[in-house]
Amino acid sequence: MRIRRILAAVIATAALAGLGLTGAATATAATQGARSSVTPSECKQGGGMPDLMDNLCKGGMHDGQAID
Repeated sequence: MRIRRILAAVIATAALAGLGLTGAATATAATQGARSSVTPSECKQGGGMPDLMDNLCKGGMHDGQAID
C-alpha cells in the first residue's frame, strides 16, 4: 500500500515537472518572436505616446520600445 502512494507521488511530480518545462519553452518561443520597435501609430494604438525626441514609446503596452 505504501509503495502505491510513493509511486503515485513520483508520477505526479514527474508529470507536473514536464508541464512546467513545456510552459517555459512556450514562453521562451513567444518572447523571441517579439519585435523591438514599433511605429508611432502602433504606439498610440497600444495606449502609449510616441516620444520622437527620445525615439521611444512612452506608456501603454509598447512602453520603452524604440520608434521606427
